[in-house]
Amino acid sequence: MSEQQFKCLALDDEPHALKILSAYVERTPFLTMELATSSVWDAMDLLKAKKVDLLFLDIQMDDLTGLQLLDIVGPTCPVILTTAYSEYALKGYEYQVMDYLLKPFSFDRFLRAVSQVKQSQDNIKHSPIVPTLTKTQEAEAIFVKGDAKHKYHQIRFNTIKYVEGLKNYLRFNCTDQKVITLQNLKDVMEDLPADRFIRVHKSYIVNLDFVQQIEGNLLLIDGLSIPIGGSYRAAFFERIKK
Repeated sequence: MSEQQFKCLALDDEPHALKILSAYVERTPFLTMELATSSVWDAMDLLKAKKVDLLFLDIQMDDLTGLQLLDIVGPTCPVILTTAYSEYALKGYEYQVMDYLLKPFSFDRFLRAVSQVKQSQDNIKHSPIVPTLTKTQEAEAIFVKGDAKHKYHQIRFNTIKYVEGLKNYLRFNCTDQKVITLQNLKDVMEDLPADRFIRVHKSYIVNLDFVQQIEGNLLLIDGLSIPIGGSYRAAFFERIKK
């Protein structure tokens, strides 16, 4: 029987670091490199699609830090942090990463880290106990593009009152800010926690925690009456009953 192959994603803003990681992965029989990139956004797409088994993650990057990325995507695969800054080691372990590689690291040190991941995953595979996620592992925010190049806003889920469609744009109406971004409601709905958010109209997604009143086909949130669309009505009231 052939050995399990771990598909790897390497995210680092230094091309030299990506080259070294790619070379180390190529030398390791049970690893294959799915993507080595300096783009946080390409990495995020791959992680959300759950197409990788192991993430090598730098911490200090231009658009987002590695720890902010973990906040956004949540636990999708084992993580090994790779950084030149030793002061982040303790913080990294708060995110339950598998290992912490301080640059520059040798192939021997790299191999010990990935072998630990392999052993851990083998144990899970053969264990009858299904691991559960702790609250600290759950994603609690998203980042959306702002109105300028390389500008992004962090929006925490528990601050979003409702999301409003404005033709080709969206407006996040939050307790602490209002953010307009070039996106569509369908894609945003996939990024929001399904236990808190529901689409009630072709132009509105609401956070159920902020619904103050329901009267007929209208919801009241923060003094605003939001319509419940005909095609969304049945699903909404079924959700409310539960």
